[in-house]
Amino acid sequence: MTKFSTRRFDHNTVQALINRGYSEPLARALSARGVKSPEDMNYDLHNMLAPDQLLNCEAAGARLADAIQAQKKIMIIGDYDCDGATSVSLARLGLRALGAKNVDYLIPDREKDGYGLSTPLVKRAAERKPDLIITVDNGISSYDAVEYAKSLGIDVIVTDHHLPGSRVPDTLIVNPNQHGDTFPSKSLAGVGVMFYVLLATRAELRKRNAFAGGKQPNLLNFIDLVSLGTVADVVPLDRNNRILVSKGLERMREGRMQPGISALLTKSRKNTLFLNASDLGFLIGPRINAAGRLDSIELGVECLCTSDYGHALDIADQLESFNKKRRSIEDDMQAEALIETQTIAVGETNSIAIKGDNWHSGVVGIVASRIKEKTYRPTIAFAPSEENGVQYLKGSGRSIPGIHLRDVLDLVDKRNPGMIVKFGGHAMAAGLTIHADKFELFKEAFEAAITDTAQPGAFEKNVLTDGELSAGDFNAELVREIRSNVWGQGFTEPLFANHFRVLSQKILKDQHLKLVLETDGRTLNAIWFRRRREIPENVHLAYKLDLNEWAGRTSVQLIVESMEDEVDDWGA
Repeated sequence: MTKFSTRRFDHNTVQALINRGYSEPLARALSARGVKSPEDMNYDLHNMLAPDQLLNCEAAGARLADAIQAQKKIMIIGDYDCDGATSVSLARLGLRALGAKNVDYLIPDREKDGYGLSTPLVKRAAERKPDLIITVDNGISSYDAVEYAKSLGIDVIVTDHHLPGSRVPDTLIVNPNQHGDTFPSKSLAGVGVMFYVLLATRAELRKRNAFAGGKQPNLLNFIDLVSLGTVADVVPLDRNNRILVSKGLERMREGRMQPGISALLTKSRKNTLFLNASDLGFLIGPRINAAGRLDSIELGVECLCTSDYGHALDIADQLESFNKKRRSIEDDMQAEALIETQTIAVGETNSIAIKGDNWHSGVVGIVASRIKEKTYRPTIAFAPSEENGVQYLKGSGRSIPGIHLRDVLDLVDKRNPGMIVKFGGHAMAAGLTIHADKFELFKEAFEAAITDTAQPGAFEKNVLTDGELSAGDFNAELVREIRSNVWGQGFTEPLFANHFRVLSQKILKDQHLKLVLETDGRTLNAIWFRRRREIPENVHLAYKLDLNEWAGRTSVQLIVESMEDEVDDWGA
């Protein structure tokens, strides 16, 4: 059953924010998210953490400066998601701007290679005769691959943000999450780590008077890539990440962005003047990711790297086509998954592990996310895979607050050696490969590990809200004030809750519930996406604020997220 609770906030902080011009509802929400003073909301770049605080960042900058000045061949090894694509694009464009003449990249194929730097991938890279490999958004678990590269005489720098395992590569590593790193922000995305390395490289080249004959490159020209990758990878938006995202959005609203990002925004019919962080996550990220899910992420990289807007539009058309195909595949897979969850009694299990014989491995993460939302259980969805005649299942998982998915998989692996071929990830998301004939055993082991590690009440859905709004708060000014700020993972957009009377309701296209609500004498339109059942006349709803702009008229609209005291129904 779903319960609501109101976030706590500090009254003194709220008053200080109000004194600086913030509305009372937004001031409450900011205080509840850890903002201590108005200065915390100052996203000027001079407030960004310095590169010299990030372990090995300056050393990596010096190594890259050496390679640039000696005109060594640099090979970037990336990942097949949006963070990986933006990281590769940033490294490619940034290193060239800093003077590198010979920069190449290679990204593993999702089906053939799997994730990250591997020995077979090093073999392929070696055919292009690189002097230096630099990984972006991967590499922290690639011990064997790094050793193999070194045996071939190839230098390796690992830049990553994923959590390290018990053994890390014996090479130069830049990763805020590596052991011994005291960098205050542990939430940098892969693209954020690479941005810091580029800053350190420029600083090192500046020390060497490498720019004496001309102006040093402005790395802010690539901050749009950092902003996009950070939001799309759903890393927590701590203050340092919000600074990076805010600066990127600021420049994009001014029209200063890569032609590829501009083309993707054009295709999604988004006015850049009103661009916000959620647009990056819901409009641009999925279009880049679709290439990596269904074909090759290299198409996304080429879109982000091209300087020709016309060419970018052509690529954006292809990415749009992939995204439509991805949505169709996702809908079919989700329908199958929902049928399977309907056979499970609510409360019968603490986890969900499902597979489909014809599912696509590039889309299982989205399906896992949808099922997790529906059931409020950690969920892993698997698709079949084959390598050298051996049958595997490739899975992608999503978790709920309080259950660290990577740690759970680590426990499963320790209890059942050999069951999991490989795994990795974070608290809320992880990927893994298992032997196809071990699925039922994995299902049992996953359930046991979840049950043994979950705290009491972990599966009771508690929705944190920012309290009620008064009738006068439902205005366009408050919506625009909220929209102008940076929101995302760990710094979520305000979610309010009020008691409403339902005046009318209608299910649209068997997918969404359209509502007309009344509270405190105010009538409001609302929409509840992916809701296929009607609701009672008197309800307590949690919602976000939105604007409905149509035919020159603007009105406040509510985006309903949840209803209190609703009994779980996994088939709804």
